[in-house]
Amino acid sequence: MSFLIRPPSPTILSPSYKLLSSGGEASCLLLGRAEGYRKVTMRGGSENRKPLQKGRNLSIEAIQAVQSLKRTKKDLQQLDRVYDSKIRRLLKFDMMAVLRELLRQNECSLALKVFEDVRNEHWYKPQVSLYADIIRVLASNGLFERVQIIHSYLKAETDLAPEIDGFNALLKALVSHNLGELAMESYYLMKEIGCEPDKASFRIVIKGLESKGEAVDLRTVKQDAQKLYGESLEFLEEEEEAAIAISTH
Repeated sequence: MSFLIRPPSPTILSPSYKLLSSGGEASCLLLGRAEGYRKVTMRGGSENRKPLQKGRNLSIEAIQAVQSLKRTKKDLQQLDRVYDSKIRRLLKFDMMAVLRELLRQNECSLALKVFEDVRNEHWYKPQVSLYADIIRVLASNGLFERVQIIHSYLKAETDLAPEIDGFNALLKALVSHNLGELAMESYYLMKEIGCEPDKASFRIVIKGLESKGEAVDLRTVKQDAQKLYGESLEFLEEEEEAAIAISTH
């Protein structure tokens, strides 16, 4: 499946299927293995639900959709029926709220299934911050093959906004999970689309990768930092020194 053309998404809880990268190599994404799930018990009302990001609460329709997906995730036929009746009828904001709630609950395969449909919606506009959230959750659950595939989706997007906070969140997620090569690819991607790295970007990439002993070539990154902030790169220590100063008071 080409990343540049979005055909109807395969059922994400089906057996493994192949995605073709831009280089033509096939990558298998195993989705829907029941043994990888953590059982979550939903109680009445909103007792177990934390607020969504930026204070947005789930609508009744979105709550029902999340609960229905989780109840049927081990029965693929029933899941597809529930998905058609509960998800595809949602409006944009509810659909995005469902996606973020599934991510929050570490329901990775269900979240990816919703994300596939989101990418096919007429209103879809790629956001680096959303990719960063998805990659962070996948990586924190040890799903690194899926991280690779979602990251390849990101690189194939043709309408990315120069979202510095989103890129910094993405860089942080990749560096913190020892994904140095993907962090470097993300750094070059942000420059390619005209998103100028800031001090936080350089701290995350240079300090983060050096502290983890990642075998990546940082010479270009350091040269870019020196052009913007001076040869000494003293600013790389500023955040750490500030944190130490605060902790001593």
